[in-house]
Amino acid sequence: MTSTSPTTALTATPRPRPAGRRRRPLAALLGLVVLLAGYTAWTQARPVRLTAAVEIEATPEEVWQVLTDFAAYPEWNPFMTSAEVTSKGGRLEEGARMRIVLHSGTGDTTFTPEILAAEPGRELRWLGRMGPGWIADGEHRFLIERTGPGRVRLTQSEEFTGVAVPFFAGQLKSDTLPQFRAMNEALAQRAGELSR
Repeated sequence: MTSTSPTTALTATPRPRPAGRRRRPLAALLGLVVLLAGYTAWTQARPVRLTAAVEIEATPEEVWQVLTDFAAYPEWNPFMTSAEVTSKGGRLEEGARMRIVLHSGTGDTTFTPEILAAEPGRELRWLGRMGPGWIADGEHRFLIERTGPGRVRLTQSEEFTGVAVPFFAGQLKSDTLPQFRAMNEALAQRAGELSR
């Protein structure tokens, strides 16, 4: 007679992973978050600024009239070919939304900024955002300053912040700044005609 001995199954018991291996992915993720947060803060602290100014033979009120006559933009404005206030009953005031079409050599871009300041004869300022507000923001400003009797300086400027801005800084300076200058010159010509 043959006897059989019971067979024992060998089962491998999983060995616990060393604690260091479990922490590595978490540490890498945390490092990435810290790196991105630092980069975001750096881009906010180091904006790209564009500024163009022009002297105009007109009063602050005449310059303001041309600047805020959005319906006439297609007639004279080579940069902002369309603009309108789309909220608050079309009133140009703080908190209102606008719809603006910018024209450049690469085509038209539409954006919907929020008005931050609208002080007649003095300042128009808005904030445009790309995405949730940290990708690329542009605070655009028109400042009208009296420099003498019947003469003003119009300064158009924009401050760009956000994580995408450093990648486009050169393009902003080479493409957008000349558009500011072209608009300023066209506005100066139109306001000068108005003041005659």
